[in-house]
Amino acid sequence: MTNLTAFSSRYGTSSSDRWCLSPAGDATMVCMTQLPRIAFYEPRIPQNTGNAIRLSAVTGTRLDLIEPLGFDLSEPKLRRAGLDYHDMASVQVFPDFDSYLTAVPDARVLAFTTRATNRYTDIEYKPTDVLLFGPEPTGLPEEALAHPRITMELRIPMLPQRRSLNLTSSASIAIYEAWRQTGFDEGV
Repeated sequence: MTNLTAFSSRYGTSSSDRWCLSPAGDATMVCMTQLPRIAFYEPRIPQNTGNAIRLSAVTGTRLDLIEPLGFDLSEPKLRRAGLDYHDMASVQVFPDFDSYLTAVPDARVLAFTTRATNRYTDIEYKPTDVLLFGPEPTGLPEEALAHPRITMELRIPMLPQRRSLNLTSSASIAIYEAWRQTGFDEGV
């Protein structure tokens, strides 16, 4: 797991806070954009999480994993799917959902589910938001969706008679919409 280095910087005309990490423990810093966090609730498939690690690295968002995990973090499939991006991503593991929510006390928790009526494009994302996704193939369980900290349920439109999108594909769609709303700040 990569640890964040406490770092806040004002730069250019932006008033966004950034956080940085030092993958090699040296002076090389990788700075993250100020986007919502992506949270995977009890992920089960290592390749999806590996792809999400790569998504975290290329967008600068944090990836939070809520235990129990359906795999070991040292699993080769996870490393292979994340390619060489593991040291450029910000990943944190939490022991359970309540511990996670305690760690993000002021966040809006946006739960992505096929049962929602609000589209993911219908809201204005904030840097302090949490984009919460459930495990494949079940999605978020009812007890998570019913939690009082869930601010809103959102869906990604699909054609009828389709069950769901891939977990990391869904997270990608959502985080890129949030980033698009900022004008792809810091993107090239």
